[in-house]
Amino acid sequence: MEDEPEAPGTETRRSTRSRAQVKSADFTRIDQIELEEEREESSEDFEEPRRKAKRYKTTEGASTSGAAARKSNQSLIETIKGDGKEIPDVVKRWVERYERTQKPALAELLTVLFEACGAKYHLQEESIDETDVDDVVVSLVNMARRGEVEDYQSSKRGFKNFKDNLLYFLDNLVSECQNGPLFDQSLFDKCLDYIIALSCTPPRAYRLIASLMGLQLVTSFINVAKMLGAQRETTQRQLNAEKKKDTEGPRVESLTKRLSMTHEKINTMEEMMRKIFTGLFVHRYRDIDPDIRLSCIESLGLWVLSYPSLFLQDLYLKYLGWTLNDKSAGVRKASVLALQNLYEVDDNVPSLNLFTERFYKRMLELADDNDISVSVCAIGLVKQLLRHQLVPDEELGPLYDLLIDDPPDVRHAIGGLVYDHLIAQKFNDSQSRSTGSDSDSSEVHINRMLQILKEFSADPILSSYVIDDVWDYMGAMKDWKCIIHMLLEDNPLAELNDVDSTNLIRLLSASIKKAVGEKIVPATDNRNPHHTKAQKEMFESNRRAITTAMMKTYPQLLRKFMSEKDKVAPLFEIIVHMNLELYSLKRQEQNFKAILQLMREAFFKHGEKDALRSCIKAVKFCATDSRGELQDFAQNQVKELQDELINKLISAIKDVVNGGDEYSLLVNLKRLYELQLKHNIPLESLYQDFVHIIQRFRNIDDEVVGFLLLNMFLHVSWCMRLVVFSETVSEASISTLLQKRDALLEQLEYFLYNPFKLNGDGRCRNQLAYRVCGIIADTWFLFRKSQFALTKLEILGYSPDESTVDKYWKLCEQLLNLSEDEDGNREYVEETTGDAVMFALTKLVATDSVQKEYLAPQIFSHLEMYDTSIGETVKHMLTALRKKGDISSLLLEALKMAHQRYLEVVSSGNDELLSNKSFQECKDLATRLSGSYVGAARNKYRSEILNIVKEGINYAFSDAPIQLSFLDCVLLHFVSKLPATDILEIMREVERRTENVMTDEDPSGWRPYYTFLNTLREKHVKNEGVKESKFSCIHGILSLLLDLISEGKEGTSVRRRGRPRKQETLQGKRLFAEQSSSDEDDSISGSDHDARIDEEKEVEDEEEMPLIHSIRAASSKLRSLRVTKEDKRDQRKPVEFGRTEESTTPKTSGAASS
Repeated sequence: MEDEPEAPGTETRRSTRSRAQVKSADFTRIDQIELEEEREESSEDFEEPRRKAKRYKTTEGASTSGAAARKSNQSLIETIKGDGKEIPDVVKRWVERYERTQKPALAELLTVLFEACGAKYHLQEESIDETDVDDVVVSLVNMARRGEVEDYQSSKRGFKNFKDNLLYFLDNLVSECQNGPLFDQSLFDKCLDYIIALSCTPPRAYRLIASLMGLQLVTSFINVAKMLGAQRETTQRQLNAEKKKDTEGPRVESLTKRLSMTHEKINTMEEMMRKIFTGLFVHRYRDIDPDIRLSCIESLGLWVLSYPSLFLQDLYLKYLGWTLNDKSAGVRKASVLALQNLYEVDDNVPSLNLFTERFYKRMLELADDNDISVSVCAIGLVKQLLRHQLVPDEELGPLYDLLIDDPPDVRHAIGGLVYDHLIAQKFNDSQSRSTGSDSDSSEVHINRMLQILKEFSADPILSSYVIDDVWDYMGAMKDWKCIIHMLLEDNPLAELNDVDSTNLIRLLSASIKKAVGEKIVPATDNRNPHHTKAQKEMFESNRRAITTAMMKTYPQLLRKFMSEKDKVAPLFEIIVHMNLELYSLKRQEQNFKAILQLMREAFFKHGEKDALRSCIKAVKFCATDSRGELQDFAQNQVKELQDELINKLISAIKDVVNGGDEYSLLVNLKRLYELQLKHNIPLESLYQDFVHIIQRFRNIDDEVVGFLLLNMFLHVSWCMRLVVFSETVSEASISTLLQKRDALLEQLEYFLYNPFKLNGDGRCRNQLAYRVCGIIADTWFLFRKSQFALTKLEILGYSPDESTVDKYWKLCEQLLNLSEDEDGNREYVEETTGDAVMFALTKLVATDSVQKEYLAPQIFSHLEMYDTSIGETVKHMLTALRKKGDISSLLLEALKMAHQRYLEVVSSGNDELLSNKSFQECKDLATRLSGSYVGAARNKYRSEILNIVKEGINYAFSDAPIQLSFLDCVLLHFVSKLPATDILEIMREVERRTENVMTDEDPSGWRPYYTFLNTLREKHVKNEGVKESKFSCIHGILSLLLDLISEGKEGTSVRRRGRPRKQETLQGKRLFAEQSSSDEDDSISGSDHDARIDEEKEVEDEEEMPLIHSIRAASSKLRSLRVTKEDKRDQRKPVEFGRTEESTTPKTSGAASS
């Protein structure tokens, strides 16, 4: 294979993904081909002259309607622009005219080709043979330069219809000419010359239409060549049969001559295909226009597939390999689809060995393409490579990583590959497959799936991703009975190990969720899925099937795996997706009761979050979704579970009071916490016990204290909910609620006023501090005064005093400065992070639960110290506050706080490094806060910016020169957002403040003042300079205008001035040899004669123009003069010659050559 040429561009990794559709067009006349084959096979004698088809002659008279007459008089281009129904008849009539008089018909056809490109150019019939192709093309390009070309692409729908009709016209033309004009060495040779020449011109419209026509002609030639090939095979068989009868004779001679002529026709067709390929395709497949490149690759894929005898060789296949690196996703996708179709045909694979060896690694890389549609198609191509065993297994490792990739389409495509290759093993012929029942086959597939899940057993979320990817392809996942049988297997030889049984239970739970329409992986959006009626019916059918399969075996599964915490949580989740009514209909009440009793037993066996939440969710589902007697039984079980839990808590508290172990109290507090998250539990007697434990045992474990406070808060929340939503509220209930709230706040404030001894090595040892911060924020938010103002429950409103808020901020500040703990698998980790602390602070500020004038500036002033996720939370808080009103005072206070910290560092010692760091932090904070005033926000919030600057100046001069560093450290970033008039006013205000001040006494102290003032002056001078330059430009234009007018009054001599005339020296033959630069619609540099005439007209018209119009015209003329000079310089540049046609594409073609 040849080395790959420099591609237009390659994008492999994901960024912005765009989806491109690929559609191949093939206008074959199958019916006619079949009739021709039957006629050739049944014929006895070979007739040399072509058999003319019958033509329907229209007679003038009453039988011809006016509409039919108008259609028959339509030109070829009008027929193509129409609905296309008359194209076959029009082509037949044109072929008849061509057979009578060739030159007029040929001129008409070439005119149609030009008009299809949008140019109305007519050739003279008499001189059509002597006309040079390049001269005609140069004229056409000049027409495009002058804008005399019709744009068919202004409407996408209209262009598609026009393009389809044009290609249909060409296909019919080739088909009608296959028995004569196609091989006359004149008609199509002339057409191909013009099409190839137009495809290499700078105007994009010419290149696009000419490329489409050339590509379609190859497709049509292939159809004819295939038909001739079938005829050649038939003739060869007949000749072989005749030679067996008689080696000589008229019949043998006739068949031999016929075979030779058919072979010559095929060679002629292939020569025309090669001519188009070398003259058009090898340039346009690298065109700058992705649509042209896309058409080339789509066509090449079709050619190789439909005519492999010519195109299935490395000479042509390499272009499909090279365009796998194209910068356009649509082109890459077209190349991948073309290759996928090739590999689907087993007979093509031997011819693709060298190509595969050269490009298979790039095919694997495209599975992780930046465009989702390309990735999905590339994965399908990899499947074909695996089917033919063309890719070593060790190369597939990166593909399997895509099982946990973000785009669902890519994940599911990889899931299909994993199923075919590793689970079903469709690509391994030597693999012995199970020949037993469906259950045996399912068991084999499940065991192979378990081997894959072993790689992800440490992370249940990743296991869910893998299951979600493969679920659509693996029917064994829906074989509930087989999975349950494997889990309940008692045979030691067949019993699963602990890891496999855990993964199989996860697989069972996830598969059941998928079967009933639930998501098992995080969704890419928050929209609720919409299911059709048929889907809902299917989900309900699956629900019934799952219930029937597990009705008797579900209790057995719970008994076997009840004590294993990793398995019990997914097992509990299964019943939520079952149809509980079937237990009554099928008389399985005992199994239902057994399930509830086992759940209750498991609830008190486990103390882990996942197990407890799954169990509570399952019990609540049974108590609400069951019917009749079973529902009563379930509700009683819930009541008994609550009573038993309260009894266990009372017993655990007594043990702690008596000096016993705290573990039992901790576990039961966790159970109570998880239960209170879903259900209100009366804790009237226990609430005071919780307060007593916290007050009396200050040295108790922090985790125990944290869960005591959490349960107290949840109980207070439930009590407040009952009061708020009750129709009649008694004073006793309000009083009780206030007592409980005050008791909770008292315990929380104790920890505020008695600082924690925080550990700096992570959050794991500081859980209580995180808990206290979160609970305080939730309590203040729950009882905020704004919620109860002007209501009957106004007494419930609460607002902390400033000292308490200050203590609370100090604790939060300490936690935000702690390093993060890497133990991500710890329970309740999401509730004890810096993000949780910042979320609590943001909630208090945004809802006015506390006075934001203190807390908000504190948060903003530390913005540079936060990590990315916490900083995003602060950013959202700032946006929310801005929607409520002016926040300039909050931002200014934050900047002052940051500056005061810098001054404290400066005054504390001689540590210059620390002071520089503090100064930079203050500067970065000002940069970030001022960055919120960008674009249109500068004008919208101009008053806020002015307020920050003016009050900041007051602050800086309130203790000058000590605080003057605030000017250049902070205020300069905000001043730059103001208009020039405000900058001038601020500069004058600052200068007035130092009129009677001796700044020379402390030069270093007043240096920030001078820096600030000089910067303002520079900005002001710069703005004034811009205004002066604009005025100078207008003044120069006006002067030029007056000179032109005065010169025009002197006579006609003005028209002999200016640029000399430039003769048109462009030769058509140079058009395709030189490397002139062009983008999409670049035109050839021609004569300036027309431009000069336009100049003269403009000078004449300027005398009558209004002054402002004259200025604009003169300005335009200056720009045109400058451009013309640049063009002249470009024309003096040398031209490159001698590059090979195949490796280099002329820039005039618009191809991306870099």
